[in-house]
Amino acid sequence: MVPALKWFYQANIGRIIARLCAQSCQAVTLRRFIIADFSMYICPLCRQPLQLTTRQYQCAARHSFDLAKEGYVNLLPVQQKNSKDPGDNKLMIEARRAFLQSAAYQPLSDAVNELAVQTNPATVLDLGCGEGYYSGRLQQKLNPAARLYGIDISKAAIKYAARHYAAIRFAVASAYQLPFADNSFDSIIRIYAPSDNAELQRVLTPQGRLISVNPGPEHLIEMKQAVYRDVKLHSDAIKQEPGFNHIQRQRLSYQLVLTEPQQLDNLLQMVPLAWKFTSDNRQTFVASTRTISIDFLLDVYQLAQVTP
Repeated sequence: MVPALKWFYQANIGRIIARLCAQSCQAVTLRRFIIADFSMYICPLCRQPLQLTTRQYQCAARHSFDLAKEGYVNLLPVQQKNSKDPGDNKLMIEARRAFLQSAAYQPLSDAVNELAVQTNPATVLDLGCGEGYYSGRLQQKLNPAARLYGIDISKAAIKYAARHYAAIRFAVASAYQLPFADNSFDSIIRIYAPSDNAELQRVLTPQGRLISVNPGPEHLIEMKQAVYRDVKLHSDAIKQEPGFNHIQRQRLSYQLVLTEPQQLDNLLQMVPLAWKFTSDNRQTFVASTRTISIDFLLDVYQLAQVTP
């Protein structure tokens, strides 16, 4: 062997082996993905089943959707988009991720997980999963054999989620036209996400559960007080979901002690109230606020039995 070439192999053998192992692991992951998911997704254009061959989903009508290198699939056709690049942008995702990683909303994640594992579901959908914080923590609590899916209309958010949580199946998709076969999920998690009631009923298994999270009356009330003269509280009335029976309500309230001004600034970027602030009063609010009220309402619904 040429001395220079021999030196190169000796110096880089560790990297070469690591790269080969990584490629092998990716191949195994992809194979598991193919085996597990060929019958779960349906075509967002013609609603026929999708099958995954190599790195592309395809239906009988030959509509095809590539599996991205990160492991997600984009099932949001242009016909279902309200804008060129819908959903949260990269800056909003980074702010959300930084805030959630500070553990500020970990009590909510823990509460959702406790509700989710009550029925030991085999298949779960995280509706409007964003960059995957709640999905990732839920995956750790579910039965190892359970399959967890996440969808969001933000491509940037799904790309981030797929890159960081390889065991979860992510797709860019519309909550109003879910790209899943009928009776696919035992449970659906809906945290602040819009949805279509008929679609929820369609994709849930008989007696499947919907776990819904909405803001409580006192949620982020300090923000409202900073921008509104007359503050209107969120309603705590239990929302009626046609086709579902409401079976459980849990209220989660606490005072979040802010560790630094940037934490509050990140939270502001996550909520619509941010648009009500001017640059001056936003800076003042962030600098002067030390605690903020967190108030969530968690509701559990069960798909009603259809009487013959």
